Amino acid sequence: MELVKAALAEALRLLRLHGPCTSLQSSGTPAPTRDSSITAPPGLPPTCSPSLVSRGTQTEEKLEMEPSSGPPGLSNGPPALPGASEEPSGTQSEGGCSSSSGAGSPGPPGILRPVQPLQRSDTPRRNSSSSSSPSERPRQKLSRKAASSANLLLRSGSTESRGSKDPLSSPGGPGSRRSNYNLEGISVKMFLRGRPITMYIPSGIRSLEELPSGPPPETLSLDWVYGYRGRDSRSNLFVLRSGEVVYFIACVVVLYRPGGGPGGPGGGGQRHYRGHTDCVRCLAVHPDGVRVASGQTAGVDKDGKPLQPVVHIWDSETLLKLQEIGLGAFERGVGALAFSAVDQGAFLCVVDDSNEHMLSVWDCSRGAKLAEIKSTNDSVLAVGFSPRDSSCIVTSGKSHVHFWNWSGGAGVPGNGTLTRKQGVFGKYKKPKFIPCFVFLPDGDILTGDSEGNILTWGRSVSDSKTPGRGGTKETYTIVAQAHAHEGSIFALCLRRDGTVLSGGGRDRRLVQWGPGLVALQEAEIPEHFGAVRAIAEGLGSELLVGTTKNALLRGDLAQGFSPVIQGHTDELWGLCTHPSQNRFLTCGHDRQLCLWDGEGHALAWSMDLKETGLCADFHPSGAVVVVGLNTGRWLVLDTETREIVSDVTDGNEQLSVVRYSPDGLYLAIGSHDNMIYIYSVSSCGTKSSRFGRCMGHSSFITHLDWSKDGNFIMSNSGDYEILYWDVAGGCKLLRNRYESRDREWATYTCVLGFHVYGVWPDGSDGTDINSLCRSHNERVVAVADDFCKVHLFQYPCARAKAPSRMYSGHGSHVTSVRFTHDDSYLVSLGGKDASIFQWRVLGAGGSGPSPVPPSRTPSLSPASSLEV
Repeated sequence: MELVKAALAEALRLLRLHGPCTSLQSSGTPAPTRDSSITAPPGLPPTCSPSLVSRGTQTEEKLEMEPSSGPPGLSNGPPALPGASEEPSGTQSEGGCSSSSGAGSPGPPGILRPVQPLQRSDTPRRNSSSSSSPSERPRQKLSRKAASSANLLLRSGSTESRGSKDPLSSPGGPGSRRSNYNLEGISVKMFLRGRPITMYIPSGIRSLEELPSGPPPETLSLDWVYGYRGRDSRSNLFVLRSGEVVYFIACVVVLYRPGGGPGGPGGGGQRHYRGHTDCVRCLAVHPDGVRVASGQTAGVDKDGKPLQPVVHIWDSETLLKLQEIGLGAFERGVGALAFSAVDQGAFLCVVDDSNEHMLSVWDCSRGAKLAEIKSTNDSVLAVGFSPRDSSCIVTSGKSHVHFWNWSGGAGVPGNGTLTRKQGVFGKYKKPKFIPCFVFLPDGDILTGDSEGNILTWGRSVSDSKTPGRGGTKETYTIVAQAHAHEGSIFALCLRRDGTVLSGGGRDRRLVQWGPGLVALQEAEIPEHFGAVRAIAEGLGSELLVGTTKNALLRGDLAQGFSPVIQGHTDELWGLCTHPSQNRFLTCGHDRQLCLWDGEGHALAWSMDLKETGLCADFHPSGAVVVVGLNTGRWLVLDTETREIVSDVTDGNEQLSVVRYSPDGLYLAIGSHDNMIYIYSVSSCGTKSSRFGRCMGHSSFITHLDWSKDGNFIMSNSGDYEILYWDVAGGCKLLRNRYESRDREWATYTCVLGFHVYGVWPDGSDGTDINSLCRSHNERVVAVADDFCKVHLFQYPCARAKAPSRMYSGHGSHVTSVRFTHDDSYLVSLGGKDASIFQWRVLGAGGSGPSPVPPSRTPSLSPASSLEV
């Protein structure tokens, strides 16, 4: 046992003698530290000091991800910074210990040279490693060989362990969430979901400090909103005293002028009320025809905090908010509202979307709640004051019509009472839904129901047993029924001449009724516009009709109707702009492909794709456009004839991006099967043939851009990779990304890259930015985020937490943004709200509305964005 112990002690002594020095040459294995109380026996090489070992180990742990090969001129690792405590100051001797004299052979490429502590000034100890005896040299050579093998094994680890695939990476602690500037000025690094992303700095940029800072001088002004929310909302179309048509989509209330003013079909124009923070759900117009009440739904901000539903009362002439009603009083959203009539609109009735559908009456001038009651657990679809008596309120919805008596309580907030009398159908079939009603001049009420019937409710004197404390003098009973439509009746409208208009759902008919519900005239809405959702009477005999396919029609019963506003009906994703005209193309989950005229603010044409369209791009000639579908198919269409000239399928996964090269000779197809398919193109885009495939991404393709010479591609993927491809050289992956740092790109839509990394917020999960687009003049970058905002940054945007100009209006995640060919407009797409916003780009000294002073709001970069 004593012999065994002695042998083990000798082995441990030898390990202590040679372990620390050789570990300094290994880039992955931490060097064991030796107790300072143990000294080397005479005649043996002294060991490295504890402080030296510790410092060398810490430094090498930071750089263990670095392969020995690197960019040109950097094969020996990053240069040392003067005065940096973590950087080596001596040279590596053969044995691995340091020498401050500068003599001795240098270490292997990429290996740090440890710092010699100042207190260790003993010359024999410092040089003993390089002057070892011949008997020690084989052992040292074997030790170096073992260290080299360990280093090789460490360098072949996973991407996560290395932190990057790059030859060099910038320093930063594992807890960093933002970009870090590399000590050598070569790259910056940002983290998404804990994954490091390294981006190389172009050689022309000497310092990040010389890049532009602050928001861009350019601003955006909302020029036009395409679409109308008729698919799933009611009380959404009215005509103001000025003749403007008021309706809503997303978070914007639109005031449309059918005649007069430049631009738009029939010489129309738009103004916009943008005071809401979430989607608008209902409207009511004051009896003066000027003031408007609009109610919004509840939502959440970027941090998940709830945004409470509220009603805004605003002036349609000045677009200024006059009163905010019910903040904190409503749940989920505002479902229906109405102004009183006989008392100059002094009161407002509101029904929210809570389980009990709370009915409340408010004083419009003071914003005070006068009365409130639980109405019903069933859906409430409409509410209104009697035009003869403000104490009478009617609500209708799922299987009910309720007549309410309101006593105001002398105007004291909270003292009013509401009592209900339920409408009795008696011998008539009780319908499933009663979506609409209207008051007649004689005080009777007409209701339209889901059975296609119009019921007339006549007034009758109540008996003494009528419940309620309001002294109800009248009640309503059914006195007549007329079958008006096949399917549900969605809208009723009282005209100025006393006749009534009804709009059907299934039969799409618009019928005018005279006294006694005698049909006088009718018209049918074309099928591709959908069913009638709302009706409003315009000037003269003109009628405005909103449809369930989000179209707004204008016309009359005799001449028919034509569209003045059109839009998509489901989530939007695909967007591209024409290379030489102010036109753009959109597609989405409604399977419609639409070409829009940005100058005339009208739909040029549309066609049914039969499948979901997710991406699109114009050929540089503008003669054809390619559309990528969710099945792996992509189509090439002639933009004039709409003829399909090519129909190809690549894989069976959805396509996320399609892009022509700037010279039009290549077409790149980015798929969710992790590949980019390359096609050679001829005959102005009408002919194409497979050229190759770019394989190398480990997740689905999200964005890609071509270089200006049309030979290279930069691509992003779902796992936050940035890869570069030599297409002209055979679709080869460029392993050395450092060599692509100075390459110029024809477009910049990739959301990851040095020139745009400043647009990302702290703590991002990688999905906060859906789309990005650089202007053609390369001055600004537009960003579409997941928080319903559009941002405008300066380009290049390569500073952390870069400030931006922030624009609201969309009610859902913004899926795409693109500049028109001359940068005069920016187009943005809403996701679920199916809206298309066209923004006018105003220069630093251009005309247009001045931006609103900065305000902090929950969005992409709340500390550095100016909301406009």
